Amino acid sequence: MTYALMHLKARLWHKICSLLDGMVAQSKHPEHINVLASEANWAWPLAERDLFRPRGISLLMAKSADEFVNILRNRRIHTAIIDTDSTTAGLAAIRAIRIEYPLLPFIALSSQTETDLLGRALQLNVFAVVDKPVDMEILRELLNRLFVKKYHSDIFTR
Repeated sequence: MTYALMHLKARLWHKICSLLDGMVAQSKHPEHINVLASEANWAWPLAERDLFRPRGISLLMAKSADEFVNILRNRRIHTAIIDTDSTTAGLAAIRAIRIEYPLLPFIALSSQTETDLLGRALQLNVFAVVDKPVDMEILRELLNRLFVKKYHSDIFTR
């Protein structure tokens, strides 16, 4: 394949992604926002109470990569949060989900944020990696940056 053809394909793919992002972000706040998270042993009830419910955002939980994909097929999901320490989720799950949903933004949670994990997360286009235990204010700030960038929505602003 020639360089010119590869460059043209890359430009076309970028244009398609931009158009899809524009279709998603047509209003200041998407109509109904769903965040999908891997079921994990941390403060989801606190996050739901403090971050999601006051903003009218649904927090959906998945126990496995298969359940993640099943929810993605049946509901519009705006972002996903995966606990990389989980044996049923993690970066392998993100890799598998990316095949079918390449544009879904991910935030990864980990108790071990070493360079190798960060590098692999970057290769999978993960939006951010957050140290556990999760500071809710840091998670809110990351969600705010993600929603402003991807959906042009300030719903996570204080």
